[in-house]
Amino acid sequence: METVEKALECFKNKDYKGAIDLFTAALEQDTGNAELYNNLGLCYANDGNDERAEKNYLRSIELNSQIPQAYINLVDIYYKQGRYAEGINILSYAIDSLPDDLVFRHYLARFYMEDAKLDLAIDELEYILDKQPNNYDAYYDLGRVYFELGNYDSAIENFENILEYKDENEWIYYYLGEAYQANDEIDKALSNFLKAIARNNRMAVAYKKAAILYMAREDYEDAIEYFEDYMNMDIPQEEKENISKIIERLSSRKDTV
Repeated sequence: METVEKALECFKNKDYKGAIDLFTAALEQDTGNAELYNNLGLCYANDGNDERAEKNYLRSIELNSQIPQAYINLVDIYYKQGRYAEGINILSYAIDSLPDDLVFRHYLARFYMEDAKLDLAIDELEYILDKQPNNYDAYYDLGRVYFELGNYDSAIENFENILEYKDENEWIYYYLGEAYQANDEIDKALSNFLKAIARNNRMAVAYKKAAILYMAREDYEDAIEYFEDYMNMDIPQEEKENISKIIERLSSRKDTV
């Protein structure tokens, strides 16, 4: 037990190699301890050795299928490496082993999204929302899936649902603006981009979107204002040059109106 405590202290201090040595020593005395294999895998992952980490997570799951974190740690590797089929397989096994843990279904939905299995992602996300109707992360992912499918009405509905629980996040307003824009509801799109800016006045992409919509409405003065604000942010020099040309053209049009 003292060895494990020392290993945990090493891990806490980011001495991953020291923690690896100590957890390995502990496993020599307790070869069937699934928690130790999971901890050892986590040490290897933090030390940059995903191959060893994966082997230890798999051994942990083999010894005890009831440790949620071992599955999560393993699929984090699969997600990072783009190994979506393997992630889907292990998450399906996790759901069979721990059917009441909805976290696995959310991970599974995100793997389906990355693997372009959007209909399956929708099934998982709707299952989650049936059990947890206030799960705004699930609404967010469902909104993104519907956006990718071109179902902008459903995307809007799900993004709007998030605002019941989280109305200070600029990205929700930004994505809602994108969905309204794609749905040809320009005034609502512009309103949401402006709300995003109100919550984060350094959100460059929202300034650009707002400027483009003002330009589309032939409101050149406001378009110029937001393009100029956009140019004052941390954007590539080439982008600044392109925007500068747009501002010149808009200034000419404004003067002739």
